[in-house]
Amino acid sequence: MTQQDRRALVVGLGIAGIATAIGLRRAGWEPVVVERSPERRTGGYFVGIFPDGKTALADLGATDNLHVRNPVDGKDWTVSRSGRARPGAGFLDRPGGPYAVVRGDIEDALWRTLDDLGGAEVRFGTRPVGIEQTPDAARVRLLHEPTGAESVEEFALVVGADGVRSGVRRLAFGPDEDYLDQWAAIICAFELDEQVPGLGPEDGSIDARSRRAAWVFGFADRTPTALLTYRTQDVDAQFTRPPAETLREVYAGMDHPSVAHVLDQLEKAPHFLFDSVNQVKMPSWRSGRVVLVGDAAWCLNLYSGMGSSMAMRGGADLGQALREHPEDLHAALAAWEAGLRPTITGHQRRARLMQQLFVPSGPVAERVRAVVLAGLGAVGRLTNRKTARGAEAGGTPAGGAKATADAGAGR
Repeated sequence: MTQQDRRALVVGLGIAGIATAIGLRRAGWEPVVVERSPERRTGGYFVGIFPDGKTALADLGATDNLHVRNPVDGKDWTVSRSGRARPGAGFLDRPGGPYAVVRGDIEDALWRTLDDLGGAEVRFGTRPVGIEQTPDAARVRLLHEPTGAESVEEFALVVGADGVRSGVRRLAFGPDEDYLDQWAAIICAFELDEQVPGLGPEDGSIDARSRRAAWVFGFADRTPTALLTYRTQDVDAQFTRPPAETLREVYAGMDHPSVAHVLDQLEKAPHFLFDSVNQVKMPSWRSGRVVLVGDAAWCLNLYSGMGSSMAMRGGADLGQALREHPEDLHAALAAWEAGLRPTITGHQRRARLMQQLFVPSGPVAERVRAVVLAGLGAVGRLTNRKTARGAEAGGTPAGGAKATADAGAGR
């Protein structure tokens, strides 16, 4: 292939898009990134980076650029129906646990890594409005939204990394309804301007009832983020009035101060995500010279806890496949999908179980969930005590969360 043969269009400048641009760069390709927003986003909601994500970060060369925010002195609290708070499972303070970050931390780490590799041409306010494939190229009609100007360019590869309602997917594969699996649930995620009164600066809380739940995620060096999620039989009706109004009705009767505070904070939040919960199910993520990555292709959804990790994995693995098949694009894309699909399928299936952790489906599920998490919390506290004793004896450093945070912070 010539260098012109290795020119790729990446649509979307989120986690999947930047990770893909890195993978392409490392494979000797020239990525051109278009992003519909006028600028790169910052901040965002809580994300846990699990082993797949940690491996992808390392493969992309981005680990040292990631600022990790695992709580050092914080506690997780679980609120019962009576309003009593007790120590929770404490997943984030376990040695070897997930990295605790916000979405913007990942994007910033990937952006700096891409810059270290020479960067990429990025065009803001731009999206594709037409894709025509020939045997030799994909001809893409691009719209610059601020001016209304259109242009047509050819690329050897088009990567749709533009989210669950992907424009590339609609252009190259068909309408959303062919691929969106709606879960009859809603999420609202946003940053808190102030911590919940009565909680420590790094504390988190969980108030999960039958069909509705409120989560607060604490961090070491920033204000918390909140997640409100609930089940509904009428998804469309949830978008007929302002989200804050809808949520106050849904959470009526959950009177713990943490819920009231989160709802008050939502009304002041400059940015928030309020959306239905979906997965994307597709028989193939590729069509000729067009391929989808991340939520555009598989949308594991927030309940899986793996969306960001597998978005990075998708970009890293695509670059690896292109390196292994430098002269055969179609063989590279086939190998990439065959290697990744079993993992994605597994995470999609497990997300249904994880949904019960986030928002139990009924009273029985609520009670089972409480018993399971109480057991996990006891195991976690025992593990942490053993780790601390080992540190005092000269073994593993005490304060596993702090050691993890400092190692990954890139400070």
